[in-house]
Amino acid sequence: MLREFFLFNKMITPTIIKVLFWIGVVGSVIVGIMQFITGLVTPYGGGFVVFVGLLTIVLGPLFARVYCELLILFFKMHETMQEMNEKINTND
Repeated sequence: MLREFFLFNKMITPTIIKVLFWIGVVGSVIVGIMQFITGLVTPYGGGFVVFVGLLTIVLGPLFARVYCELLILFFKMHETMQEMNEKINTND
């Protein structure tokens, strides 16, 4: 296992991307709640800020998920190409 790590046969970045996804979800929810509260305490014109806060709470995790899935897609493609290469090399 350690050999695969040092030879870069095993990728650790997909695991890191999953952790970053959860950080992004928590961050977008916190920012959305802060925007929502700011809009509620603003005496004039706070309705738009409340709306933006709700959008941030709903769409923030969605955008984080899509972005992380695109990043992981590249690593899945890399793993698949490595498996294909190993199959080709064992058939020769």
